[in-house]
Amino acid sequence: MTRIGLLGGSFNPAHGGHRAISLFAAKALDLDEVWWLVSPGNPLKPAKGMAPLPARVARAQKVARRAPIRATAIERMLGTRYTVDTVRALARRYPRNRFIWLMGADNLTQFSQWRNWRGIARHMPIAVIARPGYDAGARGSAAMSWLRRFVRPARQSADWTNWRVPALVLLRFRPDPRSATLLRQADPLWHREYEATRVRDPLTRRYVV
Repeated sequence: MTRIGLLGGSFNPAHGGHRAISLFAAKALDLDEVWWLVSPGNPLKPAKGMAPLPARVARAQKVARRAPIRATAIERMLGTRYTVDTVRALARRYPRNRFIWLMGADNLTQFSQWRNWRGIARHMPIAVIARPGYDAGARGSAAMSWLRRFVRPARQSADWTNWRVPALVLLRFRPDPRSATLLRQADPLWHREYEATRVRDPLTRRYVV
């Protein structure tokens, strides 16, 4: 059994904050790896300003270098657009792995807008990582009003493979001000650095196109 944390997102671009919370979650949850699911297209985000998928994966792999993190575009091969479909497909494809969904508190504030979000919670445990400015909104969110009854103590976080789903754990993490939005504002054309880079997906072994 391999213990995998799944961190989904646009990664537009990936940055040190993603790496820091992934390594923190890996330690807190006793994970073997974290998979960054670089989305072909986030249904809740506009397509305008979204860098090409190969560039986002290439940047993510560079940021994840020498860490137990795999940046993958497997959702494109699976043909899934929504997280609920992705987690089900991954469970079928990797039956010997145990997965836990990782999200920042900012995602929890809008979790109720995700397609069949209760289905995600019923399919695998969820770990929510604190983010500056979002914790109060996350705790008062529509999704949290339903999930609150399933919260597990943080001291039990390493035992998540034994939890009955739905299950959610709230992990405290030191504030990290880095964000993809600020990076894009500073360098809107960051992706041009990766235009000529051919990147192979570590899970599918195919080149990302």
